[in-house]
Amino acid sequence: MTAPRLISVVIPVYDERDSLEQLVDELLPVMRTVGTPYEVIFIDDGSRDGSDVVLAGLAALHEQIRVIKMRSNFGKGPALTAGFTEAEGDVIITLDADLQDDPAEIPRMLAALAEGADLVSGWKKERHDPWNKRIPSKIFNATARKASGLKLHDLNCGFKAYRADVVKALAIPGEMYRFIPAIAASEGFTVVEIPVNHRARQHGTSKYGFERYLRGMLDLVTISIVGRFRHRPMHLFGGAGLLLFFIGVLIGIYLTVLKFFGEAIGGRPLLILAVLLIVVGVQLFTLGLVSELIQRGRLRSEEDEAASRIERIIEG
Repeated sequence: MTAPRLISVVIPVYDERDSLEQLVDELLPVMRTVGTPYEVIFIDDGSRDGSDVVLAGLAALHEQIRVIKMRSNFGKGPALTAGFTEAEGDVIITLDADLQDDPAEIPRMLAALAEGADLVSGWKKERHDPWNKRIPSKIFNATARKASGLKLHDLNCGFKAYRADVVKALAIPGEMYRFIPAIAASEGFTVVEIPVNHRARQHGTSKYGFERYLRGMLDLVTISIVGRFRHRPMHLFGGAGLLLFFIGVLIGIYLTVLKFFGEAIGGRPLLILAVLLIVVGVQLFTLGLVSELIQRGRLRSEEDEAASRIERIIEG
């Protein structure tokens, strides 16, 4: 990979007022040592604790900082999508605003990109979180590895570095941001993982509870299917539709033969089953055609939606 022209650091923020100044004090010196022009984009995802005021002050002090203010709390996925849409760098780094991600790890991530990776995902090998976060996370990551086929230790880690064309090629609906590495791998991008320093939370409380993992499991089912059929939904819906249709036709032929030999078929449950399979098969095949059309316009519509959620952008 050639040296980046500009590095964009994208940081979603939700009620992290007490961490923001310290984060900037740690992050900017690290970025200066990298020796590449950079920008820092904070996405205020509807904070209610005055984070927006702190961010506005930081943007006024540092010309490299931009702040995107969302109209409401839409969630981390839409916030990241908004940040990716506004980022101008050819390398994009994401980290959380709670100080648990150590900015000093950024040079190692950039080195991994320079060695040929398209996406570098952090691994919180020594995790400093309470047990009620560590255990569900281990279960989730083990399940995610099995379902996605991507052998990463920590799919949940928000500390990542990307080449810009990776994030520009991905759509991140809802809470699918957890599965960015899996989606990227399914698109043919090279994904690597490196251990990163993880620190205990210093301020505030975690914004995520156990329900986060329940929603993640549902998203995982989606990803396991989407990863395989993301760009060819007709193969999924059309294939299933054709299978059901032909089974229905075969049953219909069987009943027609029985009718030919004089047997009554009007009251047979098989007749209802044959009609049902044919109808459902046609519907699934039609759904596959419609999905192909929707898939082509999805990425553009999500970028437009992310832009519509932005209330204002504060330039440094």
